[in-house]
Amino acid sequence: MKVARLTLSDRASAGVYEDRSGPEIERVFGEAEAGPIEWLRIVMPDNRGEIEALLKQLADEERCDLILTTGGTGPSPRDVTPEATKAVLERELPGFGEIMRVQSFAKVPTAILSRSTAGTRGRSMIVNLPGNPKAIGECLPLLIPAIREAIKHLHEG
Repeated sequence: MKVARLTLSDRASAGVYEDRSGPEIERVFGEAEAGPIEWLRIVMPDNRGEIEALLKQLADEERCDLILTTGGTGPSPRDVTPEATKAVLERELPGFGEIMRVQSFAKVPTAILSRSTAGTRGRSMIVNLPGNPKAIGECLPLLIPAIREAIKHLHEG
């Protein structure tokens, strides 16, 4: 399985702080996936045009089975991940964002500020995850069965 993990953060991409969310995605998904995983690791700033171009490249040219983003889903003006994602999706799957907000809200009431979404482009699944490593550990395991099923359908079609 070919998986891209994108950390979308002005500060992490500038080296102001270490990317902890990307490695957490690898840890959680890697523990759940039995087969080999080819990881593409990217850290980039919150720039909508660049994110859109990269998502298209990863889906259309790199043919990633799964693209997991982390960061940029909050309400601040620089949080543009959902807009960039929706611009490149062919089919939106809003249940992914809904279940993450429900799961996180039980622990952190401000989780309702998250605008995470998910969907498909070609044979690729794209999922926006929270930017907090702890939230990734809480949310990603819930999504893995549906991610597997979606990828199965995308490859059968």
